[in-house]
Amino acid sequence: MDKSITYTAAADSADPATPDAVAQSKQVSWRDFVYLAKPGIIFSNLIAAFGGFWVAAGLQVDWMLLIWMIVGTTLVMASSCVLNNYIDRDMDTKMTRTQKRPLPSGRVDPRVVMWYGIVLGLAGIAVLDLLVNPLCALLGLVGMFVYVWVYSVWLKRTSVWSTVIGAISGSMPPVIGYCAVSQTLDAGAWILFLILFLWQPPHFWALGIRRTEEYRNAGFPLLPVVRGAEVTKVSMLRYVIPLVPASLLMYIYGYVGEIYLFVAAAMGLYWAYLCLSGFRAKDDVLWAKKNFMFSINYLTILFLVMILDTVPK
Repeated sequence: MDKSITYTAAADSADPATPDAVAQSKQVSWRDFVYLAKPGIIFSNLIAAFGGFWVAAGLQVDWMLLIWMIVGTTLVMASSCVLNNYIDRDMDTKMTRTQKRPLPSGRVDPRVVMWYGIVLGLAGIAVLDLLVNPLCALLGLVGMFVYVWVYSVWLKRTSVWSTVIGAISGSMPPVIGYCAVSQTLDAGAWILFLILFLWQPPHFWALGIRRTEEYRNAGFPLLPVVRGAEVTKVSMLRYVIPLVPASLLMYIYGYVGEIYLFVAAAMGLYWAYLCLSGFRAKDDVLWAKKNFMFSINYLTILFLVMILDTVPK
């Protein structure tokens, strides 16, 4: 089943003059192991996890609990990303933007990556269970299971529903942060889950429209590949429009103040307008790029404002 070429055994039999042999002869760097954990994804999700913690604490912060929550959540997310890289290594060789990753380029042995991911996951669950609380450990375990097994192993290769189901795992970081304080899945936890769940499909589908041919060549049945850009645009609206009132629930339930209310409403309505403008866009790739970049800024700004405008307990 392992279609990738490891830098160890294959290097002995390859012709040193070939490009593959040159790539395989490269020394493994610590940067490769950092890159395997997808630090950009971890950083953006840690902002959400911190936001969930901060809102639940209501400015009455247990700093050691916050630190352990961040450490445990980071390890769990890193494990999921590493194992995702391990599972996708064969298909990553077929996409321009992923061909230079440590596994498809042949710099790192897949077996090393597999155990690297497993150890990170075990460490993360242990930290959350022993130093935060068992509920957070359970949430981390659910997130890992959905992302690694349900999304990466199964649906990503077989169904257009992969993005929607995968959004369950991507919604866990702020819920873990929130439950580190609350120790229960109350209204605040579910609102945070809903915000992240609704945000992810339109965010990723915008990337899918930009990279449709790459995903098609790699064999990923992403919605833009299977149904086309126009159907994908309609589906994006089905998530962006309900995201607007969902984000306002944080104010309605008294977790944040009026500054958050106005910022969340303005950004949500603008994103809906941006999605609608796609139906008259002359260049789908350019429109999708603009939409994708706004979605990143939307989530970052939303949680930063949420943190700054948290209502004290």
